[in-house]
Amino acid sequence: MAASCSFVCCGEETESDKAVIVRFSNGCVSNADNLDFSMYKNTDEKNPRKKSRRIVVAESDRLSYVGQNFGAGLLKCNSLCKYYVGVLNKQTMQMEVHNAVLFNMQPVIPGETSTTKPQDTTQSYRDKVDLLIEAFGTNKQKRALASRRLNQVGSNALQNAVAKAATSVIDKKGLEALQQEVAETESQGALASHLPPCNPNADKREDVYPFDELLSPVELAALEHLGSKMAALTPEELQKMRDEGGSLSVVKHLENMPAVGEARERTARCAFYLSLLLKLARQKNIPRKFGHDEGCPRIIQNKLFKTFTVETFNNGRVQNIVSTSMRTKLASYSLALVLHMGHMTADLSLLHRDLGITEAKMIEVTKSMGLSLIKPPRVKGDDVALSDDHRQATVILPLVKYDQFVERRKRKKMH
Repeated sequence: MAASCSFVCCGEETESDKAVIVRFSNGCVSNADNLDFSMYKNTDEKNPRKKSRRIVVAESDRLSYVGQNFGAGLLKCNSLCKYYVGVLNKQTMQMEVHNAVLFNMQPVIPGETSTTKPQDTTQSYRDKVDLLIEAFGTNKQKRALASRRLNQVGSNALQNAVAKAATSVIDKKGLEALQQEVAETESQGALASHLPPCNPNADKREDVYPFDELLSPVELAALEHLGSKMAALTPEELQKMRDEGGSLSVVKHLENMPAVGEARERTARCAFYLSLLLKLARQKNIPRKFGHDEGCPRIIQNKLFKTFTVETFNNGRVQNIVSTSMRTKLASYSLALVLHMGHMTADLSLLHRDLGITEAKMIEVTKSMGLSLIKPPRVKGDDVALSDDHRQATVILPLVKYDQFVERRKRKKMH
């Protein structure tokens, strides 16, 4: 039969009389004699909030452990539970019950700092709600948040634009000089943000617009299977593409590919990627399954959506569209890719037809990239019908800097 015992409650105990219970967060103690325990208390015993604060330190040969009953390391259960320790007297079979405090012992590694980040007090109520929507909101709430951010105009950006315009008006006296500066700024700013990464100080022509910025090695490797299909097209299939109104720039490069070797594989992969760029430029609303029929890899599809489309909110859903500025960006990136495919020479006439833009717009993009224009030679006599009047562009170091054309309005004469 099990022995019985009785509980004996002790009298009122102070904070110093409470028993200490320690729990190690990273394991169990096999031999407590190998640990040296120390307890520290707050010196401000008059403060009711600080007088009960305690820190327990356990030191061993390898590590030191620290636990406290206040601050960030406090266990949540300490404020919700009350702990007791019973001490059994085997002679009288009475158990004395004492109050206890639980400490969670954490190892202290020399040189390691606390990773707790202070709360950002600069965030407004709206910012905090937006963060909650991003983490836990419904799809409808997330779409509404994306739409509001797209339509939101930053106050700082607006103030900077106003200050810049005011400074320009003050510095430039005279209407003609002001009109010329505004025209140059708008023209250069509209195109500069949509040009591929450029290194105008490069020693080689191939390094002016680096190929890896157009297609990274990982993206180029992902096009291996599709490039093999492009390289395997027969002359009859290429002629069929031409007759059906396919991309003439792609057909031209496929017809003039190297016979064998790594250059042939690279040209074939670039031809497939160029066909996607040209197809993208001719569409307005881009479905999420764009390129799925051609077997486009996911990494290439994500690159196209991220680089050449803009997200808009329409009829309760987020759509990807190709805006006018993105069409200009497609033209510049396609031109840079064609340069690498054609030994730093590109056919502008074929490219602007495939892109669906005017020749004047194509020349404007070419000049903004600093390329040199090659005019077709004049042919006389019977060779006029056989001549190829396609305009071409090439890379000549150093890059050409073109003067911006400013249109001047004619004044009406007063009679």
